Amino acid sequence: MPTFTALTTLPGKAPAEALGEAMESLSPEPYGVGVFEIEDGSGLWEVGGYFTESPDQAGLALLATIHGAKPFAVSELPETDWVAKVKRELAPIRAGRFYLYGSHDAETVPADCVPLLIEAAMAFGTGHHGTTQGCLRALDRLLEQGVTAEKVADIGCGTAVLAMAAARVWPGTPLASDIDPVAVEVAEANLAANDMQGRVTCLEATGFDHPQIAAAAHFDLIFANILKGPLVDLAPHMAEHLSPGGHAILSGLLNEQAADVAMAYEAVGITQIEATEIGEWTTLLLRKT
Repeated sequence: MPTFTALTTLPGKAPAEALGEAMESLSPEPYGVGVFEIEDGSGLWEVGGYFTESPDQAGLALLATIHGAKPFAVSELPETDWVAKVKRELAPIRAGRFYLYGSHDAETVPADCVPLLIEAAMAFGTGHHGTTQGCLRALDRLLEQGVTAEKVADIGCGTAVLAMAAARVWPGTPLASDIDPVAVEVAEANLAANDMQGRVTCLEATGFDHPQIAAAAHFDLIFANILKGPLVDLAPHMAEHLSPGGHAILSGLLNEQAADVAMAYEAVGITQIEATEIGEWTTLLLRKT
């Protein structure tokens, strides 16, 4: 069965969601519509529709004009063996002592690692992105230095893979929060898949704005793998919630954005220890002085 896609971009979450909703009224109607923020700091959102018949291009052009979007790019996708594709492209990842794998690679888990099962269907960060790998490597270096974090928070947690990694190596119960309720559900499912129910507390929250986060402060380690803008905005709140001598691991940053974020945290007393680049992405390891 053929699959057609129609993709466009436009600035702002609300306009993108409005366009996505309007696409539902097309004929032939899409069997799925996705609205995603493009994680490059541009502020653009991608809106995509998926069709089993060639979509109405005149209707798409009209919607793009009404909603101030770029013209839709329409493509027919070749038929794909998705199971084989997942196995090929989502190969296991080693990040320090941590080993991220899908269930199809369960037999490859080494004995000398901390395993984390992340299925391809689990959106919001499978661990194959350079930002997630960078965070896990930074955590591994802290462990090599003998650092112990009793209280850990994972802000903008996605699958909660970073909180899970901390729960694997330390006895506490990390808090993992995300603004997206779907991400929180995915995080809970991910914990169940790893037999870690109750080892991480998952919360729906904007940044640190949750009573359980406030009650648990101060934290010895805070992860925030999000985007430059939110990271800069979080800097003073990070300083409020981080213990003296505590560490922060920040990512979601293009290499050229890292210096600006480091300066914002230096201004609130959180000093960069190192910056690690993986491809086009940088992870910062910092410490509250």
